[in-house]
Amino acid sequence: MHSLNRAVAVVGVGATTFGRLSGKSAEQLGAWALDNALADAGLTASDVDGLIACRVGYEAVAAMMSLRPRWVASLPAEGRMTGPAIQQAVAAIATGQCHRVALVYGNNGATANSTYGGFGEAYGASTELTLPYGMTSPGAYYALMLQRHQYLYGTTEQQLAAIPMTFRKHAQLNPGAVMRGPLSIDDYMTSRYIVEPMRLFDYCLINDGGVAMILSAEDRAHDHPKPPVHILGTAQRAQLVNSDFPPEDFWRNAIREVSETALALSGRERSDVDALMIYDNFSCNVLFTLEGLGYCAPGESGDFVQNGRLERGGPLPANTSGGHLSESYMQGWGLNIEAVRQLRGDGGDRQIEGAETIQYACASPIVSSVIYGKDL
Repeated sequence: MHSLNRAVAVVGVGATTFGRLSGKSAEQLGAWALDNALADAGLTASDVDGLIACRVGYEAVAAMMSLRPRWVASLPAEGRMTGPAIQQAVAAIATGQCHRVALVYGNNGATANSTYGGFGEAYGASTELTLPYGMTSPGAYYALMLQRHQYLYGTTEQQLAAIPMTFRKHAQLNPGAVMRGPLSIDDYMTSRYIVEPMRLFDYCLINDGGVAMILSAEDRAHDHPKPPVHILGTAQRAQLVNSDFPPEDFWRNAIREVSETALALSGRERSDVDALMIYDNFSCNVLFTLEGLGYCAPGESGDFVQNGRLERGGPLPANTSGGHLSESYMQGWGLNIEAVRQLRGDGGDRQIEGAETIQYACASPIVSSVIYGKDL
């Protein structure tokens, strides 16, 4: 597994603009992002022989882009599949099934009026038991988790506010972010509850957009306009039993396992990580992830995120693009291309000085992590 991960690098990334993009299907948005990724890599469609489609139809994207892949995979839409999609592409390349894989994601959730919840769009494995109690959305489950964290550890709303406020500061440095206005503690504390105790700014942004990545075998990764970013380690762990209810450990044990595995495969220690890209579908998930990764003890994440610790220029910058809370909800994909851009030195005003190793982590019913490195 160690050699499999180190055999692959990212050679191209691309994204659309984010926001309300009327008249574009998810497939058209994915194709737009892929076109940008191919240009970024200095490649044409004929150079790509593998395709993974997420939230878009693989046939439609291949037809639009004139792709003729010899290896194809299609994964469900949920953001929990982003890490596994990257891991699957790594395995396909490292085992010789293909040489370059395009990973394509498109989402027209804003113009399609997707709600990610409600009685017409229920979440959970036992809806006949949960719907009558209002458990119709991921936010309802995360609100229960946050309430329990508050009860067990005394986590406060003022502590939680540091996360959306920090990510908004990063978004203000990102021309592509949807939300770039200032966000103060007063703005946060006076915003309405969506599902108490989670407020408006604790929720990700439903927008339209597309993201694409091109992964290549290492022996083909060095003749491109931008330097390759190496995938040093990947890991996942499913925690699906009773996943329609909040896990008692906040996914802590699974996060620890995938992080330790990915770091071991990468030959890195936690102290080598220069920045984190944390799946922030809700701000409290950042707290749970930090505890699982081992940066703080259980219950201490509320204190840990204070005093600019996660800010660019702080000891552990996180989600420097603005993340799901302020850039756009691209279900993990935007965070992964932000890791690549940072390691290339393409972060612009939000660049992390001296970044060499960045970790992506997603806490969900399928927990995953990817370690990216500037060097092998």
